[in-house]
Amino acid sequence: MLCEQETTRAVNKIRKSLLRMTFRQLQVFRSVCDHRSYSRAAEEMALTQPAVSLQIRQLEELLDQPLFDYVGKKLYLTEAADALQRASEDIFGRLESLDMQLADLKGSLQGQLSLAIESSAKYFVPHLFAAFRREHPEVSLQLTVVNHTQAVRRLSANRDDLLIMSQVPSDMALEFLPFLNNPIIAVAPADHPLNQAETLQLQDLCDWPLLVREPGSGTRRACEEYCHQKRAHFAQIQEVGSMEGQREGVLAGLGLALIPRHAVRRELQLGLLRELPVAELPLLRSWCVLHPRGKHLSPVAQAFFNFVRDRRKQIGALAEQFSGASNSL
Repeated sequence: MLCEQETTRAVNKIRKSLLRMTFRQLQVFRSVCDHRSYSRAAEEMALTQPAVSLQIRQLEELLDQPLFDYVGKKLYLTEAADALQRASEDIFGRLESLDMQLADLKGSLQGQLSLAIESSAKYFVPHLFAAFRREHPEVSLQLTVVNHTQAVRRLSANRDDLLIMSQVPSDMALEFLPFLNNPIIAVAPADHPLNQAETLQLQDLCDWPLLVREPGSGTRRACEEYCHQKRAHFAQIQEVGSMEGQREGVLAGLGLALIPRHAVRRELQLGLLRELPVAELPLLRSWCVLHPRGKHLSPVAQAFFNFVRDRRKQIGALAEQFSGASNSL
C-alpha cells in the first residue's frame, strides 16, 4: 500500500512539473533538435546561446532527465529528448490544425503545408504547389527535399503533413495516391556515338561509364534492380551523389545516366542532352502523394491531397511542360 502511494505521489509530481513547461521552452528545444546545435538554435530563435542553454536546463530540471549528450563535438538526443520531441510535434501539430480549423470557420484556408519530397520531384512540385496556392493564397509551404531512405525515416517519425515519393514502402501502413508517371530514361551528351543508333538494348550501354546517385537514392535502387533483371551489368560505375551531379557529369562527357525525364527536360529541349532510344526504356514509376494510414490530416494537407487527386488527368497531360503547366491547372 505504501509503495502504491509513493508511486502515485511520484506520478503526480511529474505531471505537475510537465504542466510548468512553456511553449517557448518547447520551441527552443525543437530548434536545438533540428540543428543539433545550441548556437544555431540561438541564431534561429534570435536568442543568445546562454539563453538557449538556460531554457534547456530548465526543461531538464522539469523532466528530471538529461535531454542531450555530447560525444566528441556532436550533439545527440537522449531517450527522454526523443520522447519529448514526439510529444512537442503532436502539441504544435494540434495547435496548427486548430488555427487552420478556425480559419476554415471564417471561410478561408490558411496555414502551412509541411511537404517532404524525393529529390527528383523537386523539378515539378513547386509548379504543382503554385497552382494549388492560386486557389488558396493564404497557404504557405515548408518543403523538404530528401532521398528515398530519408523519406522513409521521416514517414516513420511522422515528420511531415504529406510526402511525395515514387517507391511506396510495402512494409508500412500508408494511404497513397499515384498521380503522375515518373519515366526514367537513358541520356547521353549530344555528340555521343550511341546517338547514331536507331534502336538500342540496355546491354549496349554497358561498355560506357554510368553515373549514379548516392546509395540511399530510390532512383538508383530502381535502376539497379531493373538492370539486374535485364542482365545489363555496367563495368564502370561513377557515383556522383546527386541528380544535378548526374546531369552535369553527362553534359561534361563523363558518362551516361539513367535519370528521370523531368530532371533533364530543359537540357533535352535545348539539345544539350539526347535521350537514347533504348528498347527497354523508359522505366516507369509513379509519383505518389502519401501519409501514414490513420493520420489526421490538417485542413491544408487534406485540401492539397484533394487537389492532387482532382487534377491527376491534367497533371499527367501537362507533365512534360511542367514549368508552364501550372498556369493551366
